Amino acid sequence: MSATPPSAAPADPRRLPVADTTEVRRTVARLFRRHRGSLGGIAVLHTLAALAGLTGPFLLGRFIDEATTGTTLDRVNTLAVVLVCAVVTQAVVTRYAQRLSMVFGERVFAELREEFLTTATRLPLSTVEKAGTGDLVARTTNDVNKLAHAVRFGVPRVLVCVVTLSLTLVASFVADPLVAVAMLVGVPVIVLTLRWYLRRATPGYLRVSAAFATVNGTITETVEGARTTEALWLGTRLRRRLRGDLAETFDAESHTLRLRQRLIPGIDTAVAVAPIAVVLWGAWLVSQDLTTVGTVATLAMYAHQMGGPVFDLVFWLDELQVAVVALARVVGVGLVAPDRQATGAVPTAEDVRADAVRYAYTPGRDVLHGIDLDLRPGERLAVVGPSGAGKSTLGRMLAGIHPPTGGTVTVGGVPLVDLPLEDLRGHVALVTQEHHVFVGTLAENLRLADTTADDDALWGALGAVDARGWAAALPDGLATEVGSGGHPLTPAQAQQVALARLVLLDPHTLVLDEATSLLDPRAARHLEQSLNAVLSGRTVVAIAHRLHTAHDADRVAVVDGGRITEIGPHDELVAAGGDYARLWHSWQAD
Repeated sequence: MSATPPSAAPADPRRLPVADTTEVRRTVARLFRRHRGSLGGIAVLHTLAALAGLTGPFLLGRFIDEATTGTTLDRVNTLAVVLVCAVVTQAVVTRYAQRLSMVFGERVFAELREEFLTTATRLPLSTVEKAGTGDLVARTTNDVNKLAHAVRFGVPRVLVCVVTLSLTLVASFVADPLVAVAMLVGVPVIVLTLRWYLRRATPGYLRVSAAFATVNGTITETVEGARTTEALWLGTRLRRRLRGDLAETFDAESHTLRLRQRLIPGIDTAVAVAPIAVVLWGAWLVSQDLTTVGTVATLAMYAHQMGGPVFDLVFWLDELQVAVVALARVVGVGLVAPDRQATGAVPTAEDVRADAVRYAYTPGRDVLHGIDLDLRPGERLAVVGPSGAGKSTLGRMLAGIHPPTGGTVTVGGVPLVDLPLEDLRGHVALVTQEHHVFVGTLAENLRLADTTADDDALWGALGAVDARGWAAALPDGLATEVGSGGHPLTPAQAQQVALARLVLLDPHTLVLDEATSLLDPRAARHLEQSLNAVLSGRTVVAIAHRLHTAHDADRVAVVDGGRITEIGPHDELVAAGGDYARLWHSWQAD
């Protein structure tokens, strides 16, 4: 990719990073080194095709000169046969060169796509939440698609154009350097036009990509929160915001369009002038007996032939500007620093402990304030409190989702953030009210938690969460396609699938963040009773808004204002007459 990579830009914590010039060049160099054999083969085949393509104008020039000085029919027939052979050779070689180019493009893009998906699925959740889903979705869709187009078609085509133009110029100067000089008359215009364009194109396409990411984010968040938007009468405000985002996208696209409107006429002028200059300059040279008519005809055709590769090169140069920006954004995903570093330490016990835990989504504004908590192995702890008190944030700290801003959360004496994610999930797991059913069979969705689980284990997990009945009633049972385009699952069924994954994951400590909130109270109560047998012997932290969960727990922790204000058994807290007692009596009255 010969286009200019983007320069380094100041990091924006609200967006995923964009790779700078050095990183993009390093990535391109690594890809080309890995596929240098294929690139060499493509270059050789297209070189042969270009050489065959140069034969026609050369032979036509010989025809003209020999016809002027006198020739024979046998000589004409010989030249005609050579010309036909050259055309056939060019067609055959071009066919195989294009095939090799397509295979090269597909292979390189497949590698880039796999690397990107591997990187994206390993991003720290804290980074994704800060950047928003719109930016990541835009990189996964728009940027990857732009990159795919350039890799499959652009890189091979640019290589073809460079080879063709280079050989044509060499052949022209070999034929007659005095005439060939006229072919360069448009070069200054091309150079000046490209310099003007390249200085403005990369920032312009970066602006376009950022604008599309913003639009994606706005639309995604609006659709996901459609019911809330309708309930709070926020439609007008969101439409105004979307119109503003679309206006920015339109302005960004219009800017790059205006750049192309100046680029193309400038190149067009330079290319159109070349053959005219060759003919005029060549005619004067012929009048001075410094060259022949046939040579001028050959070079005029060479100059005309160069128009196609030059136009292609300029077109793909513009496309590669888009692709390089897309590559910088795709590579930038891999530049996100990990939020944890495995030390190799191994927990010696199953006790989970929080010591002076603080957390801030925004620096300097803590939502948790020095929380201390010891989870006794095998106990049930219910966490209750008003909305916005920090219950879910505490749950994420206890599950090791985010590193604490201050203090530590340990399991068996080892900080959770010192454990590899694979090991962490074997100790502590989190299930929230958010859930997702992936495209695939029900069995494949369940085996995300345990790839080795057989059908009996899957049915057992479904039975543990009271989902065996509806799962058995599916058209193909465990083999039923679910997710987008498949058999629809209700929100309650999707949440039961998430809980069944938790059963298969089999950690010793579970954090349930309102994990039954999408079920009606009676169904939720029945499900929690069904889970009791599965959860027996495990440590369970249940963040709940239904206080019957707290009534059944060994201990209850009341969180308010980012602090644990009360903790103890249900009966003791009710008798104490504090915050929990007021919550309990209020809930009982309802």
